[in-house]
Amino acid sequence: MDATKQGVAGAGTTIGDTAIGDATIGEARRLLQDGAFAKAAAAVERLLASEPGNVDALYILAVAQRYGGKLDEARQTLERLLDLEPAHARAFQEQGHCHRAGGDVELAIEAFDRAVAANPALIASWRALVELNHAAGRRDAEALARNQFDWLDNLPPTLVSVASFMHEGKLYKAEKLCRHFLQTNGHHLEAMRMLAELGTRFQVLDEAEFILESCVALEPEFHPGRFDYVNVLHKRQKFAEALQQADLLRRKAPGIPHFDMLFANQNLAVGNFDVALGIYDALSAAKPDNHQVSLTRGHALKTIGRHDDAVAAYRQAHDSKPDFGDAWWSLANLKTYRFSDAEISSMQAAETARTTSTVDRYHLCFALGKALEDRGDHARSFGYYDTGNRLKREELRYDPARIAAEMAAQKRACTPELFKAKRGSGALADDPIFIVGLPRAGSTLLEQILASHSQVEGTSELPNILALAHRLDGRRRVDDEAIYPGNLADLTVDELTEFGEAYLRDTAIYRTGKLRFIDKMPNNFRHIGLIHLILPNARIIDARREPMACCFSNFKQLFAEGQDFTYGLDAIGRYYAGYIDLMQHWDSVLPGKVLHVQYEDVVADLETQVRRLLDFCGLPFERSCVDFHQTDRAVRTASSEQVRQPIFRGGLDQWTPYDAFLAPLRAALGALPGMKDITA
Repeated sequence: MDATKQGVAGAGTTIGDTAIGDATIGEARRLLQDGAFAKAAAAVERLLASEPGNVDALYILAVAQRYGGKLDEARQTLERLLDLEPAHARAFQEQGHCHRAGGDVELAIEAFDRAVAANPALIASWRALVELNHAAGRRDAEALARNQFDWLDNLPPTLVSVASFMHEGKLYKAEKLCRHFLQTNGHHLEAMRMLAELGTRFQVLDEAEFILESCVALEPEFHPGRFDYVNVLHKRQKFAEALQQADLLRRKAPGIPHFDMLFANQNLAVGNFDVALGIYDALSAAKPDNHQVSLTRGHALKTIGRHDDAVAAYRQAHDSKPDFGDAWWSLANLKTYRFSDAEISSMQAAETARTTSTVDRYHLCFALGKALEDRGDHARSFGYYDTGNRLKREELRYDPARIAAEMAAQKRACTPELFKAKRGSGALADDPIFIVGLPRAGSTLLEQILASHSQVEGTSELPNILALAHRLDGRRRVDDEAIYPGNLADLTVDELTEFGEAYLRDTAIYRTGKLRFIDKMPNNFRHIGLIHLILPNARIIDARREPMACCFSNFKQLFAEGQDFTYGLDAIGRYYAGYIDLMQHWDSVLPGKVLHVQYEDVVADLETQVRRLLDFCGLPFERSCVDFHQTDRAVRTASSEQVRQPIFRGGLDQWTPYDAFLAPLRAALGALPGMKDITA
């Protein structure tokens, strides 16, 4: 096939995979398939006159322009499209076709690489990469592309479409198509694996686990299925089982580096740090230029407090790949690292380079924001923070209105009448201590204080409550009406009790026999009603921080996953205001259930607040809780370095030099209690 004609239908779908319901788009697509390129372009140009931001129309226009030989116009159209949707995989693919048609091999390879990074199911891009890398003599790149192309080429076309829909975020369409395929074709292992991946995306982890367990039972040598099975077991905190399966996979297929990495990661999860680091060290020694191995090794070293070794590992990662944003951000995220002039220059060069991916770019922006903040260059620092947040926000498409609706639903459903009707429900154990609130509000400090007590187990940000809430809400489209929490009224006392007992069973992996244990998932504040119904004797502590300080600290933090509300001043302000409103509701309907602890009070009078915390948890005072920084334990959050020092006072007013830039945040917060006004 002619290179300029390849990949229009990409992964076995219609051209562009655009919105089917739009008549103009549908007609333009048909014209394009019939070879009427000028008519197709004219149709979408009329649409764009009234809807200049229609990315489907822009995509079809670019394809029509390329087919019509108007390569420069096609490139300009694609730039417009990518300004609107920076991660549009098919736009990158189309750029690749344009560059290839124009004879620019290097730009074509770069564009196709970006296409498959955004959507690994674009078979036309992989085919092009096989051909282009072969012609350029790049044997390693050709082999990687050929493996991916062969895998996709051997899949039934329906499953290629499923994979493409998944990578484009069209999960309901992907699930419907995948389930229909399985109903027709029976136990197809790749289809089962894809359905399990969809279950994971929908947070229905128990179903994903069952499907993958069935996969490896049907075919024990199906290594991709076992690999995914390990990862789902890990997400469900079944670390011992995950380790067992990772070990089995490694023995069945020895010498495969990413299987070794998987095994190391599971050892890390169960606390076998020496074993994990031994594998990371061996992998790093075998291939020092593997930036992902160096990064993961750095994370492990950071977790156990080996600061200098972690720094060396992160540096090795970015030395191997100078635009590797995650390595630079990992250094910044230590909070105590200070960048040199040369390092800042390197980051700035990588951030502006045309070849730097969007993901690497926003990591670099957050790292540069921190580097310049440490130097007191607040204007340029804010510029980088703002750009990084914008890029991440465009990737996530967070909707503040949806979260506001969820919080309002909690207030409607969780009433005194509900709690009265369900009195006597839940598992009666008083082991759990939940620390809730917003990230960057001092929750890691409170966890470290409590975990320094001889009778308290520190764990992590456990996803169990969030997973239960997802399960109760069921699968639904984003714009469908929520089922949860309205259905809490329909649950029986026995069902609620079983949920509580399941929570205790599933979190037992973290226990070593101590009286209490901590679950510090901040977002659990949205589910305090559910927690009370299934674990009525659990303690709940709200870690709270002055609004401007808390929100700005979130704005400049790039999270590994979740916390989508943090990537914009207006969004984080609205979320914080909603959090305060919902916490007031919990205080009203469950008086005394939640202990509110203000971060600034802990900093001002540590021992008083420590005694208050311990009294609330029914624990005797121990001096070790005041000397929390001397406690030797793994800490996995962004505050890991700070809680290994005496009480950290430097974060109280870090936002104030940025006040001139924070008007959208102030407007979103409104007049909340406790807000600091530096102009007063």
